[in-house]
Amino acid sequence: MTTFRDNLLAGKTAFVAGASSGINLQIATRLAQAGAAVTILSRSPDKIEAAAQGIRDKGGKCIGVAQDVRDHDGVGAAFAKAVDAHGEIDILVSGAAGNFVAPFNGLSYNGFRAVIDIDLIGLFNVMRQGFPHLRKPGATCITISAPQALHPYPLQSHVNAAKAGADMLVRTLAVEWGPMGVRINAIIPGPIADTEGMARLAPTPEAMEKSARGTPLQRLGTKDEVADLALFLVSDAAAYVTGAIMPCDGGLSLLGVGRVGG
Repeated sequence: MTTFRDNLLAGKTAFVAGASSGINLQIATRLAQAGAAVTILSRSPDKIEAAAQGIRDKGGKCIGVAQDVRDHDGVGAAFAKAVDAHGEIDILVSGAAGNFVAPFNGLSYNGFRAVIDIDLIGLFNVMRQGFPHLRKPGATCITISAPQALHPYPLQSHVNAAKAGADMLVRTLAVEWGPMGVRINAIIPGPIADTEGMARLAPTPEAMEKSARGTPLQRLGTKDEVADLALFLVSDAAAYVTGAIMPCDGGLSLLGVGRVGG
């Protein structure tokens, strides 16, 4: 760890939804390493407790709560546990997501609805239930978006719709919550190595290599690089940034419509 991260968030609290693995777990870990007391949330009791223990093993302060973001009342109960453990929330990250590859004409109602419920309704639940517990003024929020929010990727109609809606919600909340001193921004990760999402969208070494070559920087990103952007956005260094939809994608979004995985 570099020095600038040390104690950057000392005395602050964070809540990270969808954080049993991948990018969101790395963000939660980075926040804890910077001094925040963190609550992480995901559906599986075993996975979320293992993730929380992993953060504690690295010296961070963390509790895990098993809850599905699609359950509005359940998400509210999770926030109550977080506040009871760590107090008012300074940092709120919503990153739960679902995805699979399917043509629109082969997409079932249940499949489409599942992604909308996780990516968009889940975001509503986290922000709506989390807002009463945010420190005002001063709290900051991050959502994890996707390149599909910017361009209509084929075989991704469900994600295109969900993430586009989620990004517009971020912009709306930036306008409504700004006068109360609450910031909210979104991060769009591109092809990030060692994540479940990339494994699904680029399931072969050839597809993974094509994804890497398809970015202007000619490589996959890392979970650390996304976590460092999140750390910047929740820090005082980004105090005048709100409503931003910020790619962390090696320039992929500059190229227009495409498909991660080739």
